[in-house]
Amino acid sequence: SSGIDAAAGRRAGVGSGASRREGGDRVALVTEEDLRARIERGDLVEGPEHATPAYIESLKRTLIVSADTELISAPAYLRAARDAPTINSYISAIGIIQDELGHAHIAYRMLRDLGVDTDALIYERDPAQFKHPYAFDVPLGTWTELVVANAFYDRAGFVLLGDIYRHTTYGPWKRALAKVDREENFHLRHGEKWMRTLAASPQTKAELQRAVDWMFLLTVEWFGLPDDLKRHKDQIGYGLKGYTNDQLRQQWLSTAAPLCQELGLEVPARFDAGTERWVITCPFPARFDAATKRWRLEEGPITWDEVLVRWRQRGPANRDLVGEIQRGYQQLRRIDA
Repeated sequence: SSGIDAAAGRRAGVGSGASRREGGDRVALVTEEDLRARIERGDLVEGPEHATPAYIESLKRTLIVSADTELISAPAYLRAARDAPTINSYISAIGIIQDELGHAHIAYRMLRDLGVDTDALIYERDPAQFKHPYAFDVPLGTWTELVVANAFYDRAGFVLLGDIYRHTTYGPWKRALAKVDREENFHLRHGEKWMRTLAASPQTKAELQRAVDWMFLLTVEWFGLPDDLKRHKDQIGYGLKGYTNDQLRQQWLSTAAPLCQELGLEVPARFDAGTERWVITCPFPARFDAATKRWRLEEGPITWDEVLVRWRQRGPANRDLVGEIQRGYQQLRRIDA
């Protein structure tokens, strides 16, 4: 499933492939061979007229995950920003939230250009159908949790979108991500700066460690299923991204884990010189208690199928956060009715 509401697609009235109508029949303009040859030449795809239906569907799926993730971060961050220690800190957080909304707008606008009814996509989908990472379904309640989210979650966004920015074959998104890449870098640096500040005091360092304890592994999960369970044929084959889930996870670990170690924070990860890879040193994947924000590591590892069940059930903040986004639209619809 592409995650797009079927009714939304029908209302949009636009097909998902590069085709046109002649005498009532749909005639393909681009073959799979044409598209592959274009990609191999290094030519960018500048619109659906240069692509196949399969390419466009894969692009839509990727854009939806990106758009939903950027959008849901706004209400999630806003709640925690209210705990900012100073007015200047609050203004910095609001600036980050404004950036995230801008990033979401970019992705949704591209989806609209591909024929998706984005009003239906944003305002009429059930909250459980949003495609953002599970981590955002666990509410951020303090300034400390917000800055760790900047250092961890925005770092994950920087890794993922940086990969797309460097490797994507879809020209409009590649150009738009030049701005997004710089802003995500600012967000993670904001988180790093504040983590260093909080780590300098024994009182605030203890709270910082508690946030890291539950947020570190949730961000390790952020990159999705491991490569032996997840196929990347279309995304990588079409050049929508350059690296696999595990490769991107390693990129995140290679900067997030050293940051925590530098600050004297404990994280369940170490670098294995033999394999030249970061490895998780606790049972993983594992059960997570979202209500208490605690990993139940004493119960041992679980399967990724069990993780998928949790992801699909969503977490405690899912309906509230999506509800904040959808509320005004739904109120106007009731008035109009």
